[in-house]
Amino acid sequence: SCYSSLAGAAASMASAGGEGTRLDQLKQSEAKQAGVNSDGWFAELSEMWPGEAFTMKVKETLFHEKSKYQDVLVFKSESYGNVLVLDGVIQCTDRDEFAYQEMITHLPLCALKQPAKKVLVIGGGDGGVLREITRHKSIEVIEICELDEMVPEVAKKFFPKMAVGFDDPRVKCHFQDGFKFLADVEPGTYDAIIVDSSDPVGPAASLFQKPFFDLVHRALSATGVVCTQAESIWLHMDIIQELHALCKDVFLSDSQGTVSYAYCTIPTYPSGQIGFMLSSKSSMNFKEPMQAAPEPEAGSGDAKGPLKYYSEDIHKAAFVLPQFAKKALNL
Repeated sequence: SCYSSLAGAAASMASAGGEGTRLDQLKQSEAKQAGVNSDGWFAELSEMWPGEAFTMKVKETLFHEKSKYQDVLVFKSESYGNVLVLDGVIQCTDRDEFAYQEMITHLPLCALKQPAKKVLVIGGGDGGVLREITRHKSIEVIEICELDEMVPEVAKKFFPKMAVGFDDPRVKCHFQDGFKFLADVEPGTYDAIIVDSSDPVGPAASLFQKPFFDLVHRALSATGVVCTQAESIWLHMDIIQELHALCKDVFLSDSQGTVSYAYCTIPTYPSGQIGFMLSSKSSMNFKEPMQAAPEPEAGSGDAKGPLKYYSEDIHKAAFVLPQFAKKALNL
């Protein structure tokens, strides 16, 4: 469920940041179009994981069109239900989407010292993050900025259990470029910002660089938290190191601010794992949840029901990294 809602302005800012890093190299890459081979298998190929590919047996292709921004594919798989693929990369499946959606949402919202009232989602066009946010009764305003209107339309048809997030009356949709949206909001507007971003290939690599995080910092309240998709420790440690250093540069000042990395397991993401970078202007202990996990009856309609992945124990465990990752991040 990792979409870029910021590709337009990101392209104009592609020269920002350092030269020669892996992120700079990926900015020059082009997204690949998805397809199913003659034997009925889908293979996920990308420069983000060279020399390997995750494959899935396809029962039926349900949808395949090019939007104004990307290649959009939905197929029914043998083992994971419906699968959403954007520019050749798996975004979510019926079987395991809850792991990512719950963790990228409840890690930041439950880490806040005071319950959030106003939340922004960048990307997240399938509605899964929205679904999880709606479980928090304290939240009064939920805004989502998604560039590609085709993604929510496809999600509502083929992934209704995620797209239910759009049905909550607190949700307001902005179909526009995320850079422009963030530049226009009042400083300190949001208690939490969740960046459900695409992988840093092509112009979207700028979403992992300073101009974007400066705008996020500006839009975040003094005690708020931002949580962004932060790749795999098995495949992208160099990118994670860059992102970790960048967030520390933006959010840490005068002995204030906090930046931490967490992760979860999810079988259909590269290496079966994906991470999250949490940052705040204030000093926080992200590893200890301050808010209780949502109750099963929280949310509305199909958004109700017990959590399947997140818990207080999982929250704490998510920040416990293997030795090689701790060393790479100087923790």
